[in-house]
Amino acid sequence: MNEQQQYSEYIAYRIAKSEEAYKDACLLTDNGSYNAAINRYYYAVFYIVSALLLKHEIFSKSHSGMKTEFAKHFVKTDIISMDFFKTFSDLMDWRHKGDYGDMFDFDADTAEGLRKTVRDFIDIVKQKI
Repeated sequence: MNEQQQYSEYIAYRIAKSEEAYKDACLLTDNGSYNAAINRYYYAVFYIVSALLLKHEIFSKSHSGMKTEFAKHFVKTDIISMDFFKTFSDLMDWRHKGDYGDMFDFDADTAEGLRKTVRDFIDIVKQKI
């Protein structure tokens, strides 16, 4: 298998992981596990952004580095809207807060509000891949 085939398989894997994380986030939202849902919404976005970057042979070794590369190559060039970048950035912050913050819980409105936004984010980025 050549390098391009490996990239293609890995991109497909990341897209599938994004869809799985999104599905899990929806189930968690429906069942009132809002902090866990935010975590899964974040990873749904993270996986699809990583697939997009890989498709364009853009590499990063960290979550924040990936956010920077995404902004540089896709948001500042108007390929992806600033609204989606804000969603990615907020989810990154919220995931950290929900996973590591003490005495903090997300509510149903926040988690439910992300359902359509994250779905749209995934769909738009998939079109760019």
